[in-house]
Amino acid sequence: MTVLAEVINLPEVIAELNLLYPQYEQALVSNDVATLVAMFWASPHVMRFGVTENLYGEDELEAFRQSRPATNLVRTVKRLDIVSFGRDFASITLEFERDTAKGPVRGRQSQVWVRLEQGWRIISAHVSLLP
Repeated sequence: MTVLAEVINLPEVIAELNLLYPQYEQALVSNDVATLVAMFWASPHVMRFGVTENLYGEDELEAFRQSRPATNLVRTVKRLDIVSFGRDFASITLEFERDTAKGPVRGRQSQVWVRLEQGWRIISAHVSLLP
């Protein structure tokens, strides 16, 4: 399949994801585990690479969310980019800062989103911190 230039960043698809992503961010900083789990693909093929963990499959991802401490989750998004390819595939990348006892920490996040029968779901994610 070749993605034609005219279907990259369709305004209506970008608008959908611009409405959806803030729900993810709110769930993340408020530790709304049910929403976070629901936003990821319920599949053994889903993956999330975090700062200290590699998670494969929905069970590992949910177990991580359930056990994650709910402290110091607030962050400031410094840059957010959404790129869509057709109506059913997109990437969301961002840079963020979080205040810690040792000072501000900078990080980045990337997500691959796919529109499935259930709606948009994250099928792959990566979070890392900058030195």
